[in-house]
Amino acid sequence: MTDRPSDHETAPLLRDTDIDSEEGETTVSNQTFGERLNALAHEPLTPLTKLLLIVALILLLLASVFIGLFAGVQHKLNLERGRDGDDDGKPPSTVTLTATSTVLTTTTAHPPSPTSSPEVPVCLTPQCVMLSSSILSSLDMSQDPCENFYEYTSGGWLREHPLPSDKGSFGSFEALAQQNEQTIQRILEDSSSTSSFTTSYDEQILAKLRGFYSSCLNETRLDERGQEPLVGFIQTLRKLYRGERTTVSSETEEQTEQSGRRLTEALAFLHSRGIDALFSLGIEGDVGVDPNHMVLWFSQPGLGLPSKEYYEEAEITEIYQEVLAKLIVALTKAEEELLRQKQEMSTLTFTAQSENVWPPWPWPPWGGDDDDDGSDKPENQSEKANELAKKVLQFEMKLADASLDLDILYQDPIATYNPAPLSNLTIALPQIHFNEYFATFTPRAFPDRVIMTYPAFATSLSDILDRTSSDVIETYLVIRAALTLSPYLGINTDAWKAQRTLYETLSGIKKGSVGDRAEYCVGQVEEKLGFAAGRYFVNETFAGESKEKGTKVITDIVNSFQKSLQNVDWMDEKSAKAASQKAKAIRVKVGFPLSPNTRDPASIAGYYRLVQGDEDKFFENVLSAATSDQFKAWLQLGRKRDPESWEMYPSMVNAYFNPPANEIVFPAGILQPPFFNKDWPSYLAYGAFGHVASHELTHAFDSAGRLYNQEGKLEQWWTNETSDGFNEKQECIVNQFSKYTIDDGKGGKVHVNGNLTSGENIGDTGLIQAYRAWKAQYNESYAAGNEYLLPGMNFTREQLFFISFGRIWARSMKPAAAVQRIRTDPHSPSKYRVDGTVLNIPEFAKAFNCSKTSKLNPPPEKRCVFWGSS
Repeated sequence: MTDRPSDHETAPLLRDTDIDSEEGETTVSNQTFGERLNALAHEPLTPLTKLLLIVALILLLLASVFIGLFAGVQHKLNLERGRDGDDDGKPPSTVTLTATSTVLTTTTAHPPSPTSSPEVPVCLTPQCVMLSSSILSSLDMSQDPCENFYEYTSGGWLREHPLPSDKGSFGSFEALAQQNEQTIQRILEDSSSTSSFTTSYDEQILAKLRGFYSSCLNETRLDERGQEPLVGFIQTLRKLYRGERTTVSSETEEQTEQSGRRLTEALAFLHSRGIDALFSLGIEGDVGVDPNHMVLWFSQPGLGLPSKEYYEEAEITEIYQEVLAKLIVALTKAEEELLRQKQEMSTLTFTAQSENVWPPWPWPPWGGDDDDDGSDKPENQSEKANELAKKVLQFEMKLADASLDLDILYQDPIATYNPAPLSNLTIALPQIHFNEYFATFTPRAFPDRVIMTYPAFATSLSDILDRTSSDVIETYLVIRAALTLSPYLGINTDAWKAQRTLYETLSGIKKGSVGDRAEYCVGQVEEKLGFAAGRYFVNETFAGESKEKGTKVITDIVNSFQKSLQNVDWMDEKSAKAASQKAKAIRVKVGFPLSPNTRDPASIAGYYRLVQGDEDKFFENVLSAATSDQFKAWLQLGRKRDPESWEMYPSMVNAYFNPPANEIVFPAGILQPPFFNKDWPSYLAYGAFGHVASHELTHAFDSAGRLYNQEGKLEQWWTNETSDGFNEKQECIVNQFSKYTIDDGKGGKVHVNGNLTSGENIGDTGLIQAYRAWKAQYNESYAAGNEYLLPGMNFTREQLFFISFGRIWARSMKPAAAVQRIRTDPHSPSKYRVDGTVLNIPEFAKAFNCSKTSKLNPPPEKRCVFWGSS
């Protein structure tokens, strides 16, 4: 706690500066206002006089604005007057307006600032006025902060930012992402914005970025190409899977070996392009032996639907089956059209055409033979496609049933760490020829060991493959490719429309709604060339002291966390000491990576040397980026972890904790308003960005992070007593959040999965560490003028700390998108990330003088307090 309580201060709403001009003192200081006004009325208006009149009018307008702002907070003040006293029986807040000095004085039950401290004036710069306006406009002061803090801090923002028709969700994070994308868009479209970057490497990088962007924007060219790029990809995939066969049929036992090779080649082709199918292989540290030694990990694949639960809903599976059937038909028609075009341009015979092996059921070309019974004519195409789609859906259902539940996959690193010789995997899944598979990625050396997140999945997959026909497996592979790649076709193609239908269903967006193309294309540039775009983004948005001040917030929070460990009642001395050492050892990365080095154009150019930027070939550009990413990842196999690499690009509005590396990472993209600004008062920076920082720090000690020691290795480094105490606290959090519900849009309720979200919910409890860190640095910050007040703000600094936290979580969601989030996302809905967090922090209730009966001021025994009392 700080030596200088800052809970409530006497602060001017508007304060005179009393700074006189020496030059004009003798001419006007002895005149009355009336005399000066009379003189002005009889004199011609000089340019200076006109300027002063304009300034006066502006100041008058500002005064009117501030009066309006002051009136706007009266409802909040009335709420304060009407509440009971705090836990100590002290009276509620009262407000006194002293007219003679125009000072708003707030008196509450909490200790005021020492009278010996010089008062910090209200900041009246345009930046401060805009910041104040931004905060006030985000609030809904018809709400009681002690009952619904989320709506109180976000209601105004939500009214001003209705959910776009083409988005399933939109909030403060997405709004900032749009701002960041607009910065990148200017860089891509305005060559003068990068004129200072004159090296040949920069010219190469910028040409690739702009070429990639142009290829995405060129919808005319996308329409001209139609589905041809996807059809070409599917033809290659199909040939790899079928080999020399022209039809899919049952195989003899002798052919099984060759069939395995073909399946292996087809999977390697897909996986090398970043397309998930059947299983997933990745490269990560060996957290059981040496977290910095990069090894092979085997895991279950992604599914066509977001999670297992969707395969149990008839309404969803019916739509999904229709989408699969439409994709099958779309690809069939596109391939036949391509063959027709080739026929016109060559001497292909009808026999040559009939050797086409897609679709996988016997289907002659249009027109058929004279004795054709008509069963395979176009009118029966949908029926046959639907039957095959049904079989693919059933195949995926079996994969879903065999997969590990997400709450275990995300929350239990012990259960998902199963090292074994590679021979265990080859025996469990004999259909895949792994040595040939690895040859696609690692001609240098093959792994001899694998870590399996769920060994039973490999055995189950083998059984599923044995019981599934080749035509279904082939169609599954084709569908995985089509769902992944069809978004990169023109929006008028049948394949694009089919996958869009699925997206609209799962996200709840309006059918047929398509967002701004430029926004989408900038997003693709970020996703595929993010470190390249980040070089120029950082140059524009992350200058001056941003990195240093952002880093200070983080290190202050780490220090606060270490000090608080002595007051954590469930952690014994031995465990607290080890926890402090782990916190101290955490590596903090802020702004941008050094591998590839954002400041070095040669490093960036080399990193993306395999990525194309052809202005006419968006589809191929995307594939080249995916292939580049896969091969860069596989190059790490058997090597030491690159300590300077990042998992997020610089413009990303996010942050993360990486357990094996014991590092917390904060891209420059999130170090922007409403999260951070280097010139903000500290109470705002620590409330918003401080929460992000404390959240990531706390992940090192949540349900999963606590299982890694300070070196990133899985180890039981807590005593049994401490582990038991933590488990009790975790159960409290799980029970609390499991009671929360959302509307499913169909008249029902869906409960938050307290187990799936427990790690993130525990991370959010770190807000108290940000609060303590702000308090600890308050004296120094106050003396440096970094705790200045904003105009029109009738809030204490403590209240503004929590308001700054709450408003970053504003988000609107369609019910369908909200349900998907509940089922698949380890983060709780925004409302509960706010209300569910402050409910467990007594300092919040104290700051807002909440009564004992308030919803967000429960009795101590009903709070889940992780990190001790202040």
